[in-house]
Amino acid sequence: MFLQGFRELVRPQWVTIVEELKIHGGMAIPELARIMEMSYMGVKQHCEALHEMGYLERNRMPRSEVGRPEILYRLGPKADALFPQAGVVLTLSLLHNMKQLYGANAPEKLLFQYFAELQDKWLSRMQRAKSLVEKATLLSSLREKEGCFARCSYDVKQGFRIEEYHHPLWALFLEYPAAIAMEVRMMEILMGSKVERKEIHGGRGGPAKVIYAIATL
Repeated sequence: MFLQGFRELVRPQWVTIVEELKIHGGMAIPELARIMEMSYMGVKQHCEALHEMGYLERNRMPRSEVGRPEILYRLGPKADALFPQAGVVLTLSLLHNMKQLYGANAPEKLLFQYFAELQDKWLSRMQRAKSLVEKATLLSSLREKEGCFARCSYDVKQGFRIEEYHHPLWALFLEYPAAIAMEVRMMEILMGSKVERKEIHGGRGGPAKVIYAIATL
């Protein structure tokens, strides 16, 4: 989920490149060209343009086979601004002040109220979806409007899940981890199914993400 102004002003190929690197981490030109169904030189030209503007970083990785080192592109720190933030500094300051004024449990009570209101807001729309796939797709769409960036996926081994690559409240969750359980419980009620949350921390060139595994039985 990009800031809307970014989608309106830049080339669609740039949006695709940034989204794919957000999902997969470091990628070489041939991988991007295959996904985008474009020529090698066409994709390289777009990547170089984003690199020159500071949105992408380049790293040379030695090949396992004989040959020149492979160039991997990944998102640079400047790209963080392309994904919505929920006024994290202000929000954390307000919650801290709530704790000082009304007691240690005040922030959690306020966050509980926030997720309860969000659940009520989405519940009527979620009830229109019939299958688990429809519910997960709709929930991802609703969350994207709140600033999240996620994809639904399914395979035989891992089952059905939502993979999330950006959440505007991630910094808030670090400060108030109880809010994580509140959000998961909200998702379970909306999905009508058990949801297990797992954080995957990004390594070298790899994406940080959160996986929501959805029980199918």
